This record gives sequence, structure tokens and C-alpha cells, in this order.
Amino acid sequence: MAGERPLLLLDCDPGHDDALALALAARHGELLGVTTVAGNVALERTTANALTMCEVLGLDVPVHAGSPRPLVAELRTAEFIHGTSGLDGPAHPPHRRTPASDDAVGFIVDTVRAHPGALWLIATGPLTNVALALRAAPDLAGSLRGVSIMGGGVPWGNVTPAAEFNILVDPEAADEVFRSGVPLTMAGLDATHQWMIDAPIIERVRACGGAAAAFCADLLDFYGAAYGTVYSDRNAGPLHDPVAVLAVTHPQLVTTERLHVAIELTGTHTRGMTVADLRGVRRGAAPNVDVVRTVDATAATDVLVDTLAEYR
Repeated sequence: MAGERPLLLLDCDPGHDDALALALAARHGELLGVTTVAGNVALERTTANALTMCEVLGLDVPVHAGSPRPLVAELRTAEFIHGTSGLDGPAHPPHRRTPASDDAVGFIVDTVRAHPGALWLIATGPLTNVALALRAAPDLAGSLRGVSIMGGGVPWGNVTPAAEFNILVDPEAADEVFRSGVPLTMAGLDATHQWMIDAPIIERVRACGGAAAAFCADLLDFYGAAYGTVYSDRNAGPLHDPVAVLAVTHPQLVTTERLHVAIELTGTHTRGMTVADLRGVRRGAAPNVDVVRTVDATAATDVLVDTLAEYR
């Protein structure tokens, strides 16, 4: 991509799609660090998986472990999609990498303050770390260039008919982030499901050559099969988390709509729902989120394949 390489932090819960988000963020932004949160699997595993992906991709990026549990709710995980390790599929290479710290929140606060107005925080897991950072340092809402999240959906969910996984894991954290005033971009299910990864695309990834592309192709094989078993009758899965990266690094590949989005906290059937005001009424609450509405899946796939071909 021509032009600037944005300053990035990646807060994630790897997770197959988080792994590919990391590959994109490290190539198309200046990635200053990775923070981990419990989500797809427990924190111990998400941290180990982030370190594994740094090894696979040959990245010299610090990984800071974050919150092991949501603010209020009991942790729910997604082994039914990501396997017991969170990155099932390929054999994980041995390595001696260790987390830089267990203070992800402190790292986020310090890094944002060191780059006022310049840093994008990309959050591809539950928003626990982000909410805790904003609690610890409310000034971050005005110091971040923006927060780009994968989460929610307009108007539907995946874990429940109303709620998407990342938001449902910690809706209280999401509520705090959405009400904080931080510049917010949301890549929800309605956008991410426009980019489905199937067997022909996986073969393009594998044909890139190199250990990293082979590892990622094996990840996608497992992910597509799991998605097909749980959600559909074909082995194809949406690349959720990379959309949150591309919305920052390749904004020309998405379109957004400025909407007011609130988080439902108490509904019997709708807890964790991202309630987007699509009415266009003049007296509604002020828009607070740039919601991704469309994704150029063909171009996004080309970016992904070309990016993975650069890793060896």
C-alpha cells in the first residue's frame, strides 16, 4: 500500500482470524506491540498463540498479557471454532519467546501517551483490556487516533441471534468503550461475512510458498472446516478480524456509515447486541461509530495473499 504506515497496537485473542490480522498489521502498519485478552480461549492460550504467530512470522514485537476474565460476566470461549489450543490445525513450532509483561493495560496507556493523536488500537477480541485502559486513563479517548474493532453486527449475531461473540463475552466492557467518546470503527458480522475464505483461496495462500504461508493455510483449512460444521454446509469461514485491520491500513477497501451504536446489557434475548440506529431521525442520539458496511472481498483477498507471500 502506498502512503503512510499507521502506528498500530493489536489487542487480540488468537484465534485463527486474529493470527491473520497480526500478519496484516505487521506488514502494513508500524506495529508497536501486541496485547492479549481472554476470549477465543483462556488468556494463557491466547498469549501463547500470539507468541507462536510472532515466531511463525519472524516478528520482533513485544507481546503483553492482559485480562484473564471479563469485567462482570463469566468467561465464555470458542473452542468449537478454534480448537482446544485456539490455533488448531498446523503443528506449532517450538520457540523460547515469553511475554514482555502481564500488564497489557499499562502498556496500552504508556504507548498511546507516547504517540498522542497518532496511534490506532485495533481490537479483535473482547474489549476488556480497552475498557480497563480507558478506566485507568480517561484521557486516552482523546489521545488515540482511533480504535478499530471486530465486533457486533447490524442487526444480527452469531453466538445468539442478536449478539456477536466478542461483544457478548464482555458486554460491560464494550458498553464502556462505545460510550467513551473514543473515535471508533466497527467491523461487524454483516461486513465480515462478505469476505469468505474457501478452498480455492486457501490454495492460493499455500501456493505462496514458505513456512509462514503453509502454517496459515493449515490454519484456514481447520477454520473453514470448523465453520462449515457449526454454521453452514460448506467449508468456508469469514475472515472477521482482518477486516478491522484493513479498515485502517486499506480504508479504500471498505465503506463505512456513521451511526449511533449502543450495547444491550440486560435483554433476556438480546444481551450483547450492538443496537445500531438506522432510522435516520434528527432527534436520535448522536452517531458515535463508523460502522463498516461493505468490504471489497476480491481486493482484500489479494492483499492477504500478497502479504503472506512476503513472509518466509
